[in-house]
Amino acid sequence: MKINKKLPVALAVAATLCSGSVFAQEFTQEQIDAIVAKAVDKALAERQAKMDTAINQKADVVVEPQSTAQTPDMAIPYGVKFSGYARYGAHFQSGDQKYVGVDGSYNGASAIGRLGNEGNGGEFQLSKAFKGDNGAIWDINVMFDHWGDEVNLKKAYAGVTNLLASNPNAYFWAGRDFHQRPQQGINDYFWMNHDGQGAGVKNFDIGGVQFDVAAVGSIESCSPEVMEDESNPSRITCTGSSNVGDKGNYAVTSKVHGMKVGPLDLEVYANYGFDSKAVDRDERLHAWQGGVVLSHTNDHGVNKVIARYSDNSDNSVFNKTDDLTAIYASFEGSYKFTQQTQVDYLLAFHDYDNSTIKTDNRRNYGAIVRPMHWWNDVHSTWLEAGYQRVDYDDGGDNHGWKVTLSQNISIAMGPEFRPMLRFYVTGGEVDNKRTARVTGTDDTTLDSLNIGAMWEAWF
Repeated sequence: MKINKKLPVALAVAATLCSGSVFAQEFTQEQIDAIVAKAVDKALAERQAKMDTAINQKADVVVEPQSTAQTPDMAIPYGVKFSGYARYGAHFQSGDQKYVGVDGSYNGASAIGRLGNEGNGGEFQLSKAFKGDNGAIWDINVMFDHWGDEVNLKKAYAGVTNLLASNPNAYFWAGRDFHQRPQQGINDYFWMNHDGQGAGVKNFDIGGVQFDVAAVGSIESCSPEVMEDESNPSRITCTGSSNVGDKGNYAVTSKVHGMKVGPLDLEVYANYGFDSKAVDRDERLHAWQGGVVLSHTNDHGVNKVIARYSDNSDNSVFNKTDDLTAIYASFEGSYKFTQQTQVDYLLAFHDYDNSTIKTDNRRNYGAIVRPMHWWNDVHSTWLEAGYQRVDYDDGGDNHGWKVTLSQNISIAMGPEFRPMLRFYVTGGEVDNKRTARVTGTDDTTLDSLNIGAMWEAWF
């Protein structure tokens, strides 16, 4: 009886196998391979979908924004985010100067050109984001830097956005931060710089225009000195660099951005500096400065004009000098000939004028050009040429030039992509005639020929 019940099942299985065999014989080998390949692709796609799902579960994403101004950027990353900027390498000096520079230069440590002409160091930041039950997005940021013998705490602040329903993009912050430091890349110049500790708000929307305002204090620091008191084992007054308190120099800073003037983008800066009673009464000063940035972007690149005027200060209202006026103006940009070839350029002018102490009054003129070509998405060749002249009202001028040829290996095609390995040779000549005349020396010319290899990255 059991055999009779199983027989129909066996016959059905046999019929299915036979029909499958006949069906398979009707296909060519190429068709069979295609069917197998399709099945493999489907399996891989399903596996990738499972992996993506697992990764997405590690992020708390705002799925239903409270406002149309909120974007997917409101996603909360999982864990702690590590970011920063660094460059380290070897720089061999075979001439008179390790880094080519003209005496009296004010607009940047690399005012004659940055490529193959900068030292080592880095900034390393850890950030952690949170989301409150009310939808507010918080972050805490800590950064250390290493640009000398000391490792310093440069950032330690907290901020919150998506806090106000009427202004969800406004970002409120307090603590120690890099503050209002617009930078030019090709000469590494912060034409304003108010790094310090305080509080403020960024990206506060006023009728479609973004407004930043803050009150910050300059951080107290010290210069180590050897004490005569030998009972102190270290005999050092301090370890140097940043402290934890305010120095006594304060600034109210502001920036208006997100504005259009025809086809141009417009930014306006206004800052005011003052001192507390921590500064001796006779040394307390007030300072102010204003700046304008006009930029234009098209399919081939960008051009930008910067103008800044400072009274009783230069690029920072923290640092004050009585009766000083300083003017900085520049034209910079980038032009892309093709996807593989482009050029960056800068023209800069800086006027330093003290009506009381006139011996240091001078004007800086600088020009830098950097053509770049990518042979593929990994290898590129850059050439940078720079010229600078520092013209003093009293005693003549100093001037110099620099040329750097660099062969690079980078993660992708374009000057903005890092990490990058750079192998370069730098040559230049500086004639410090004015310095030699003032110091009474005969040798005014400094020749340079340096070779180096460097790793650079921002991440």
